[in-house]
Amino acid sequence: MKAPKRLESLIEDGLIDEVLRPLMSGKEAAVYVVRCGADTRCAKVYKEANKRSFRQAAVYQEGRKVRGSRQARAMAKGSKYGRKEQEDAWQSAEVAALFKLAAAGVRVPKPYDFVDGVLLMELVADADGNAAPRLNDVDMSAEQAREHHAFLIRQVVLMLCSGLVHGDLSEFNVLLGAEGPVIIDLPQAVDAAGNNHAFDMLERDVGNMAAYFGRFAPELKTTKYAKEMWALFEEGNLRPEAELTGEFYEPEVEADVDAVMREIEAARAAEARRLAALAAGDEEEAEPAPPWAR
Repeated sequence: MKAPKRLESLIEDGLIDEVLRPLMSGKEAAVYVVRCGADTRCAKVYKEANKRSFRQAAVYQEGRKVRGSRQARAMAKGSKYGRKEQEDAWQSAEVAALFKLAAAGVRVPKPYDFVDGVLLMELVADADGNAAPRLNDVDMSAEQAREHHAFLIRQVVLMLCSGLVHGDLSEFNVLLGAEGPVIIDLPQAVDAAGNNHAFDMLERDVGNMAAYFGRFAPELKTTKYAKEMWALFEEGNLRPEAELTGEFYEPEVEADVDAVMREIEAARAAEARRLAALAAGDEEEAEPAPPWAR
């Protein structure tokens, strides 16, 4: 096929020998199957910001490091230069995450190079050598669902031990390769320790896995792996080899009803004094009570 314009420079530089076919086009990028010497790989071409539907929400970028103060100021102002820097940082985040997670033993596509907004990486194949399908396109038995779910929970633990949360994990972002599930699409990966929304994202990621595999093995829907692994993470006790149960018991604290009633009575008394002062024309004493006391 004719090479897309974004891949022409990589062909000229000898990084790609031939573009074989398009593989998929998503909200974030278009992916092509390419030949690099004797190897068949993927070329992920990131879409320009105004041509894709995934928003670089601030919730994902919280806690990410920026190259320098100039870049940080420009990104905060939203200038043309700042938007370009933000776009570059967004794309580079996936590259950095892939290299980091691959080194930690997480099953992600092996990255090879990143040039001009194009990521060259491993082509994940099925047992027949064809491009691996997404989980969403696969039917499985209850036993297979339990096996794949357990494997992916282990991958999420490895990611968290590496300080990252996927942030958009679902059956659409997992391929079923010849050797099992492979996690893909990581530009929105967040810093587990530096992002205040990291737990919410982790819980959503793990919940998505439970909901999907729960279609085939319903008991998985009630597991609580996210809370369990996050509690260990916050304690500094999460390890790659941690044995998780999928159960988590919230500590039950008995409500102090008397204390609550005292607060309510104090608020009512304060409001009564305010109204009395207002009626007497004493403006200094007639400050408004908080909304919950009215």
